[in-house]
Amino acid sequence: MRLTVPALIAGTVFGAGLALSDMVNPARVLGFLDVVGPWDPTLAFVMGGAVLASAIGYLFSRRLRAPLFGTSFVIPENRQLDRQLITGAALFGIGWGLVGLCPGPAVAGLVYGIWQVWLFVGSMIVGMILHRVIADSRPTIPTRSHADT
Repeated sequence: MRLTVPALIAGTVFGAGLALSDMVNPARVLGFLDVVGPWDPTLAFVMGGAVLASAIGYLFSRRLRAPLFGTSFVIPENRQLDRQLITGAALFGIGWGLVGLCPGPAVAGLVYGIWQVWLFVGSMIVGMILHRVIADSRPTIPTRSHADT
């Protein structure tokens, strides 16, 4: 429960920000991605605000021993580009460009009751479950660590 309430508050603020900036509207996102038509720069400002907030968060994380509501910071250290990362990024970008929705705004947009958004989120959940089932069914290949050499 100690971590649930802060996560709920952060998620609510994030969702409210997406709704306030109209990023739950696929037409707004597609207007940004359409650089040859009537271009809508709104998403650039939202992304800029997100990068600024993230940069400030990283600066604070360097000065703190642990986060306020956790035992340690979880900052990715892997800098490797692999097939899974590139494939996932490509699929995400293609899907985002086709329908103008990505997971965060889609979940926030559920409150509007639009059936297409509900279909998107349902399909996304089915895709996540399928990925988990497929990933769990594959045999793991042992890898060597630097300590083994």
